[in-house]
Parts: sequence; structure tokens; C-alpha cells
Amino acid sequence: MNILLERIEKANDIKQIEREDLPALAQEIRDFLIEKISKSGGHLASNLGVVELTIALHLLLDFPEDKLIWDVGHQSYTHKILTGRKNGFDQLRKYGGMSGFPKRKESDCDAFDTGHSSTSISAGLGYVEARDLLGESYTVVSVIGDGALTGGMAYEALNNASQLKTNFIIVLNDNNMSISENVGGISAYLSNIRTADSYTDLKQGLENTLNKIPVYGDKLVRGLRNTKQGLKQILVPGMFFEEMGITYLGPVDGHNIGQMVRVLRDAKRVNGAVLVHVVTKKGKGFGPAERMPSRFHGAEPFDPETGLPCARKKKASYTDVFSTVMCKMGAREPKLVAVTAAMPDGTGLKRFRNMYRDRFFDVGIAEGHAVTFAAGLAAGGMKPVVAVYSSFLQRAYDQLIHDVCIQGLPVVFAIDRAGLVGSDGETHQGIFDLSYLSSIPNMCVMAPKNKWELADMLKYAIAYEGPIALRYPRGEAYDGLAEFRAPVVYGKSEVLYDEYGLALVAAGSMVKTAIEVRELLKNVGYSCTVVNARFIKPLDEELLDDLAKDHTLVVTMEENVKSGGFGERVLEYYNETGAEVQVMQVALPDDYIEHGNVDVLKQEACIDAQSVFKQIVVRYRP
Repeated sequence: MNILLERIEKANDIKQIEREDLPALAQEIRDFLIEKISKSGGHLASNLGVVELTIALHLLLDFPEDKLIWDVGHQSYTHKILTGRKNGFDQLRKYGGMSGFPKRKESDCDAFDTGHSSTSISAGLGYVEARDLLGESYTVVSVIGDGALTGGMAYEALNNASQLKTNFIIVLNDNNMSISENVGGISAYLSNIRTADSYTDLKQGLENTLNKIPVYGDKLVRGLRNTKQGLKQILVPGMFFEEMGITYLGPVDGHNIGQMVRVLRDAKRVNGAVLVHVVTKKGKGFGPAERMPSRFHGAEPFDPETGLPCARKKKASYTDVFSTVMCKMGAREPKLVAVTAAMPDGTGLKRFRNMYRDRFFDVGIAEGHAVTFAAGLAAGGMKPVVAVYSSFLQRAYDQLIHDVCIQGLPVVFAIDRAGLVGSDGETHQGIFDLSYLSSIPNMCVMAPKNKWELADMLKYAIAYEGPIALRYPRGEAYDGLAEFRAPVVYGKSEVLYDEYGLALVAAGSMVKTAIEVRELLKNVGYSCTVVNARFIKPLDEELLDDLAKDHTLVVTMEENVKSGGFGERVLEYYNETGAEVQVMQVALPDDYIEHGNVDVLKQEACIDAQSVFKQIVVRYRP
């Protein structure tokens, strides 16, 4: 029974809990999270790891006056509980329910909307400067993980923050993990700090000895603490943050509330940027999540006793198909290399890494670097495949243009989670890639209708001598339309059903929907052509010309925003050629789409089969 948790009804109620009861509160929160997430799914391991850290921050800060900014934000569940939102967990990540990330519109205690990595220090620094310019006095804390600290934007912000002469607290949550295991020099550097026993042993030994001295012992210990930065400069390798001009405190045990509160109070007195290094364990308190933190990063519903997933084993996903083809092509193509930005598991490259370790590169959470790095690999004679989520590739738009496409380099972009992804909401929906990729000269863009076409397109892309993007959705791979498997030819569509009057021209995942719409139309006596667009760029202009001859309405269908998307490009082409054909665009609204079940979101956006059918019947008369 959550006796202590019941006393948390609104922000700052935690300050009424007795200090000796805080460990018990932490356990109640863990039990609550495991119970709720086992039913709803969600980010479990990261949240279990920051329970005590969040408690310490809430003891230090006053909400909503003080500002707490979570990098990425998927670890904000305890923060939501402590600000009076525990009742929202029954609808966590469901349509119309509570978001799995901080949202300003959800609570005044959420200072900044987050969802992508390495942004919290920049946002916090902006708050600090605004605070000082307006003569206000609130405290600003940015919490960033050691995985997010591999992102270059974090260092741009640290460089800027080092000049501050006013308080700004940066909490480095160091759990030696991002989503997958951390890589690179920063990970090694933090490991050195964690294991710098020469410093910690000396400090503890001196304090123990000095405390035994009558009368003057306490004063001497306080003096030692005041000079501990000097000791660190001598005994801890590098002192990277101190040398930047940022005060460094730690490392401190991230599961010891008392220690953290003391260090955070010290940090609050610093007139400048101060970094508090907190060491935590991802998945803390739940055995399966401790052993397999990557699997419980974004967990599906599971049995809380065993940690085993509740759902039946699903069919192969598009990610699985990509993974299989990459491994097979790795054996055939010795110049094939794979690049990921800290997502070998999520993008399906883990098997490729295990089979071809010297041809696999995980660059950390640094998508811009990943793209330019791949450009260098291509210029050097290799064939790089960059596997990345659609919404994360947005972070590398300049590099796509400047470093890959201007030079026409043969880089393959395998774009996972394209289209609606569901429960993670606005920051993760992959609904802009057709627009931003199609705007770039030299870029070729493809989208498969099913799992076999994904395999064929990936093989085609690896052989292609220029920049090429292949976008595919999250989840189970569609295995229908197996009888349609024409060879992939540059810029050519695939006609699935050839009739007259009305044509459905669908891109990627929407081909399945187009087939469903066709069946609905047949039931009311309508006939229609169905075209699998295949290529978003270049358009199949020859096919479009043919459609205009014997069709009065062309319906374009895409799981992308309308603005700049496939439908707009088709409409533009017909306008330019003067074709006497109407174009009806089925696309997502030019808006940010919140979290929820994908089927529900499609219905709300009117891109599901029933909605498209109704729109056509209203507009078209055979």
C-alpha cells in the first residue's frame, strides 16, 4: 500500500515527508512505476534510475517557480508523480492522456518540452539569461544523461555556460547508458572519474581522521571541503569541466538522497555554472530492468513478476527485415559499412555489428556528425548506410544538404519510424521526412509497400551511385500484395490495379490503406486504379501523364504532412503541365500530432481507409 505516496497530491508536498521516510517513499514510487508501466508500457529503466535524484531535486526546488529541465524527458515520470499527476498514469501515452515526456501545456511544473537529446543545457542557459535580464531569482536546473552528453549541442551549450557569473546547475545523470551502451571518449572519461579512488579515498580518509580531533576537527573538515576542487585538479585525470570554467561537484551516489541534497545545496551557492556528477543505475530496483536496461528502455506491457512481455510474439517488423538484408549484403559487399547514432538495437544494426564489427560505427547521440562522417566514408570509397529514426534525422538537415547532396555522395539513409509512431508523441512522429528530403537536390527518396519491397529497395539503394533515402514505418511489416514484386527501376511506380476514372496513388505504408479503400469503393460500384508510387522523388512523370488521360480524379495518399509532401509535388506537376485532372491530397495536417495509438491517430487525421473512402464518395461521381 502506497501510504506515503498518497500524501503527494500536488507540487512541493514532498517537503512535508519526514527525512527518514524518504527511502520508503522512493520504494513506493518504484513499485508504482513498475505496476503502471507493466500495464501501459513506457520508459521504465530510465525512470527507475532517477527516483532518488528526482526526490532530491524536489526537496531543493520550489515548483513551479524554479525550473527543472529534463534532457530527452523520458525519465520524468517521478517528477510527474511528485507534481500531483500520479492519477494520470492510467492513461499514460494514450490518446488524450498524459504524455510520457514533459509538456508545458500539461503542467506549470514542466519548464520545457523535450523529447530529443542534448538540448537541456541550451534551454536552461536561456532560462538563466532571461531570469537575470528580468531581475528574477528562481533556480534553474538542467538534468542531462551521460548518453546525451555525447551530442555536440551539449558542448556548445557548456562552452557558452562557462562564461556565466550567476548560478546555473547542471546535473549529469551518469548511468553508463543511453539507450544502448555508451561509446566514445566521454564515456571513457566519466568511467575514469567514477573510478578515481585516489581522490575519493584520500578525501574520505582525511575527513575521518580530522573528525577525531577535538574542538577543531569540524572546522578542519569544512576547510577540506572548501579546498576539494584543488585536490581534484591534482588527483582526478583531466578535470575537463573545471578546465572549461564550470565548477565540478561529485561524483555523488545518485541513490543516496541525503548526499545529493547536500551537494545540490552547495551547487546552489555557486555564482556560475556548476555541474553535479550523479552516478545512478539504470533500472534500479527491478531485477530484469537492471540486467537488461536496453530492453526496458521503451517497454511494452510485461509481467511485473518476471519481466517477460505479455503480448504474443509479433510478426517480423520492418526493422527486422532491414536487419536481415543488411547482414546478407554485408557478406556480398565488402565496402558496405553501417552507421548509427547510439541506436544499434532500435535501428536493427546489432546483428550487423556482431557479424562485421570493423564495418560498424556507433558515433553516439550525434546525428549531424553521423551524416558528415558517412559522407567522408563515401568519399573515401566505402558504401555507408546510415540507419536512423525519421524524427532524429531532422537534426542533421544541414549536413544532408551541405556534406552529402551537394557532392552527390552515395550515402544510403535507412529511415526507420517514418510516419506516425504512436505513444511517444509530437517529438517522435516521423511525419516530415518526405517534405524535407524531397526539397534537397540530388536526393532520391523511396518508400516500400511491404516487407519484400523493403528488401528489394535496400538492395537497390546499396547499388545506387548517389544520395538515396529509404523510409519505412515502425512495427510489423505488411506481408500482403506478395504477388506484386516488379523489379525496382529508378523513378518508376508500380501499377497494382489498372482501371479508369479514379486513381489512388499511394506512397509506402499508405498502399495497404489504398487497397482497403479500393475494396470499399468496389462495394458501392466504383472502380479505381491503384498505384504504388515507390519513388517520392523523382516523380514518375510518365505514369502521371498516362493517368491524366483516362482519370478525372487522382487521389494521392501519404503518411506525411501535406506541406511539401508527395501530394503537393503531384499537384504542382499537374498544374505545370496543364493536365485536366483533379487532385485530392490525403495527408496528415500541417500540425504536430500528439501521442496515442496509431490507428486512433489515423482516424483523427482522416487518413484511415473509412475516412478516405468517405472523402472520395463526397467528391467523385463516376
